[in-house]
Amino acid sequence: MSSRQWVISSVRYADPPGNPWFSWQYLRDNSDTVLSALVEHVTLTTQAVAFAAVVGLPLAVLAYWFRPLTAPILALSGVLYTIPSLALLAFVAPLVGTTRPASVLIALVLYALLLIVRNTLAGLNQLPAEVLDAAQGMGYGRFARLFRVDLPLAIPAILTGLRLATVSTVALVTVGSLIGYGGLGDLILGGFRNNFYKAEILVGTVLCVALGLLLDLLLAGAGRLLTPWTRGARA
Repeated sequence: MSSRQWVISSVRYADPPGNPWFSWQYLRDNSDTVLSALVEHVTLTTQAVAFAAVVGLPLAVLAYWFRPLTAPILALSGVLYTIPSLALLAFVAPLVGTTRPASVLIALVLYALLLIVRNTLAGLNQLPAEVLDAAQGMGYGRFARLFRVDLPLAIPAILTGLRLATVSTVALVTVGSLIGYGGLGDLILGGFRNNFYKAEILVGTVLCVALGLLLDLLLAGAGRLLTPWTRGARA
């Protein structure tokens, strides 16, 4: 490459003035917008994981109780998980409405199902046989054993599924920006559309990553509180 071509290339790709990656001015002028996007992101994430848990936990229990249902349940949730996010959103949005957050919420719930079902079922299947025999010998029925023995001992695996589902949902919420309900993804996409506005892109990205880490740490802390016997086992 000649010196002239190098100069032209450098000018072409040089950063435009007044467009830094971080700007206090942007935060001051758009604090309400940033806060609104963050609240929407948290709301969509918590709702999606909660709905997925309400549906996924009973499905895992059914697969645990009735072995012939295990393969169909895992296969169905696995197929839904493999659908590309944009394709799933494009399929759901016209049915529910492209101007409603329910379109994004349904897609997020479908994606979180596999992680919750698979990890919950794995935890239930790994329960010690001697513990189950002791519970049966004490006269526990199916539901009594489920709530007093099976689910409490499977809490570590259940929380692992919830953590994975939560972190992946935080990332997938940004896809909803294509229809205007992407939380922090709206900032990221808006920055790209607004002449590559770096400050807007960085704020949305950093907050999205920080939110995922924070929620994961909160669930990890909740797991330690709910399973004190695991701390003794590690020690």
